Amino acid sequence: MRRAKRGQEAGAIEIEGTVVESLPNAMFRVELQNGHQVLAHISGKMRMHYIRILPDDRVVVELSPYDLTRGRIVYRYK
Repeated sequence: MRRAKRGQEAGAIEIEGTVVESLPNAMFRVELQNGHQVLAHISGKMRMHYIRILPDDRVVVELSPYDLTRGRIVYRYK
């Protein structure tokens, strides 16, 4: 788990996970390393650069401390 860096939302928590399924409206169900599942959408920069997210991809999810069941996918591992 990492804390926010420059250019990220203050107080956001970053954690790695694996995409379990793709949902409508560019939403994804991601299983985190600790076993929890969250609903995540793609960050604006990833959408702008047409980075595709598929099931079984390893990703970094940024979670808000206010709602730990939703997040934003900020990085896809190669």
